[in-house]
Amino acid sequence: MRYDTNIIKNRTDGNEVYIPKILPTIYPSSFDIIIATETGDRLDTLATQFYKNPHLWWIIASANNIHTAPIGFKDGTILRIPTNYQEILKLTIR
Repeated sequence: MRYDTNIIKNRTDGNEVYIPKILPTIYPSSFDIIIATETGDRLDTLATQFYKNPHLWWIIASANNIHTAPIGFKDGTILRIPTNYQEILKLTIR
């Protein structure tokens, strides 16, 4: 599902590669939800909780400038959850 809308390019050596998407900048909004993480919270579980889709974890990561892949968060980590995720998806350059 994550790569369903990516364009595939054929390289000269015969291999296929995905053309990367350029993700939009996610600016803060007064409608964002601010949370303090709890034991067991991960980007995918938070995306499932707020967006009903674990594949949208990258929206939360991008909004919070998370560039590593943490397995979990320290309790009480403050994260911004954008609520306008459908608009963010429309801005993703394919």
